[in-house]
Amino acid sequence: MIETIRKTPIKLTPMSDEDDADEEEATPTVQLGDGRSVEGAPIARVAARLAWPQTKSDVLEKFGETDIRTPDGPESLATILDSVEDTYFDRRQTFVSAVRDVVGHEPVATE
Repeated sequence: MIETIRKTPIKLTPMSDEDDADEEEATPTVQLGDGRSVEGAPIARVAARLAWPQTKSDVLEKFGETDIRTPDGPESLATILDSVEDTYFDRRQTFVSAVRDVVGHEPVATE
């Protein structure tokens, strides 16, 4: 059996709250905005809450009344899916793409 012996000792330094305070002061603060809210849920959030694959009717049953963020303001998922011809979504990306084809790919207005 071969043993390796460490010739230099490991120096242990105690952790203190002062070290954490120094790190927090060094980290720049990020401003999140002036509090303007955006109505409706992001389509990605709705899609993430489902296990795929899903039928259109199952999505409507679970989240049909949910308002989705669109460039023109919040719109119910049921209204959006009325314009979608697909009745089966094999993957999350297929669902998100179908919804975005209806509502558009533009950014959502914050005011």
